[in-house]
Amino acid sequence: MSLATSSEKLVSITGIRFRPAGRIYYFDPLEFSLSNGQYVIVETVRGTEAGRVVIAHKRVVESELTEPLKPVLRIATEDDLRMLLSFKSKEKEALVRCAERVTVHQLPMKLVEAEYAFDGSRITFYFTADERVDFRALVRDLAATFRTRIELRQIGARDQAKLQGGIGPCGKTLCCSSWISEFGVVSIKMAKEQGLPLNPGKISGVCGRLLCCLAYENENYIQAKQQMPQLGAMLATPSGTGKVIAVNVPRNSVEVMLESGATIQVPVNAVDETANKQSCGSGSCGTKGGCGSCGSGGCGSKGGCGSGGCGSCGIQKKHQE
Repeated sequence: MSLATSSEKLVSITGIRFRPAGRIYYFDPLEFSLSNGQYVIVETVRGTEAGRVVIAHKRVVESELTEPLKPVLRIATEDDLRMLLSFKSKEKEALVRCAERVTVHQLPMKLVEAEYAFDGSRITFYFTADERVDFRALVRDLAATFRTRIELRQIGARDQAKLQGGIGPCGKTLCCSSWISEFGVVSIKMAKEQGLPLNPGKISGVCGRLLCCLAYENENYIQAKQQMPQLGAMLATPSGTGKVIAVNVPRNSVEVMLESGATIQVPVNAVDETANKQSCGSGSCGTKGGCGSCGSGGCGSKGGCGSGGCGSCGIQKKHQE
């Protein structure tokens, strides 16, 4: 957030999470002195909720707030926490009973998780489905079964992985369930930029979508490639002249196909040093088969030099007839 000027009003905010690795929501702390890790009771658009403080106190410019802050109602008491744990322990049973009702109604949906409000005033069932599901009859059935307010929310594959957790192909806990609070944009272009095999089994996560980690180093790859020879560029290497057919950012090297057809891996530093030693006068080859600046004269025609050939270019050329 930007720094405030003397005329801008600063307001105090508190950051609260309702789920591990969930999105941080901001509230007005009022007169409460809060600390990280505390549970508080707040008023949300979905009703009264219990959340954990992750940002105890912060001052921001009022104009940067997108909507009015809702207040922290109170610090959670021992009774509030016991009630919260009591209803948490009933969520698995609620999920099983809901699954039974889904089977009875023959609905094409897969239940993922059940979530009680901290005081039991609401149960939210999360599910996935390939298409929209008419669950109005199911809601009425569940309301009669649990005798509380029922909400059903359809979520995507990424959200399902975030709720259920698991182990990724790297052997670590899924990023989405351990620390990612909001999903960013991940595209197939990122995999191409990093030279990864476009095999869905290798670049997809347990959710079946592109790996979130494709975005972590993408900007570094883009910046690194700007400092490396481009694909198709002709380079002079210690083994001879060749064309760049691939770049390897982690190894800081390029793969070059020589005129003989052989391919070699050349460190970028070695290529640069060799290219500098073999440059033409004060310039590099500016035309196909010739030099933009060769000795004391330029290329008189395509494929030759006005001053009689470019022996230092490292590329075979014809003399002007």
